[in-house]
Amino acid sequence: MPIIEVNNLVKDFKRYRRRPGLGGAFKDLWARKYETVHAVNQVNFSIDSGEIVGYIGPNGAGKSTTIKVLTGILVPTSGQVRVQGLIPYKQRYQHVKQIGVVFGQRTQLWWDIAVMESFNLLQKIYEIPMSDYQARLEKFDQVLGLKELLEVPVRKLSLGQRMRCDLAASLLHNPKIVFLDEPTIGLDVAVKANIREFIREINQEYGTTVILTTHDLSDIEELCSRVLMIDAGKIIYDGELKALKDGVDASRRLLLETIFPVKLSGLADLLKDYPLDMQSTDPYHWEISFNRNQVNAAQLMHLLLSSLDVRDIGLEEPPIEEIVRRVYQARKVQ
Repeated sequence: MPIIEVNNLVKDFKRYRRRPGLGGAFKDLWARKYETVHAVNQVNFSIDSGEIVGYIGPNGAGKSTTIKVLTGILVPTSGQVRVQGLIPYKQRYQHVKQIGVVFGQRTQLWWDIAVMESFNLLQKIYEIPMSDYQARLEKFDQVLGLKELLEVPVRKLSLGQRMRCDLAASLLHNPKIVFLDEPTIGLDVAVKANIREFIREINQEYGTTVILTTHDLSDIEELCSRVLMIDAGKIIYDGELKALKDGVDASRRLLLETIFPVKLSGLADLLKDYPLDMQSTDPYHWEISFNRNQVNAAQLMHLLLSSLDVRDIGLEEPPIEEIVRRVYQARKVQ
């Protein structure tokens, strides 16, 4: 049975529509015009326990609105939402005890007190047994390096330090589901790597289900096998990240570096049975482009390794940013 079920979810907002000019402003004093915005429109999906799912889309697509409905912050206009069998906005008390939430630009820690004091308050709020609480703190310190931050007031933490503490705070009560909204926004490469490793580890060790919304698509590529794409309030893709890549762009690049120089004629003769495009900057470095639906990459690499003195070889896929850009661009053209 899915841990999250979303059926025909709709969330509408009324937006004030200002009329132009002084005359329009005067009319607005007496009779304002409003329009209905479908932030989320007939969204359907389900998520199984233990999945890490990426939820992506452009600004205003409906990602954060969906997350706020799932966490019980917003009440849906229509449709059904169940998280661990609970209706989030109706059974809020039971619901929040079973989930963790991190919003990248907002902290759940108390601003003027030390991080450890915030953690102690959360331990009492969630009624976490002291033995479990201490064991989780020790575990989180091993992965996130929290020890040096525990006595520092939250307001004195850098963004990366605060995000590490927020992640720990959201998981102190061992929730079954964690909603992460832009958890790596504004962070440097090293901190991002630590946070990704932490997310991966809590998923593997505790079976925590993770729903990740982000504009940093490298987060999705590193962590998620499944992706939900939303645009203008509607789900436009739900499936494996690999299938999305292959469906949009099947091109691959093989980068080859040899110990001894290789002539184009010799390489072309070796690979004559494969439909390829070969380019080089010098006889030692070759870029071989092909369509994965026409060429088996493993067979190609085996042939090169067994026939040439290879110093280095690597396979490159199209960047996920390019794949997503093409998907949204195609929708605009339609």
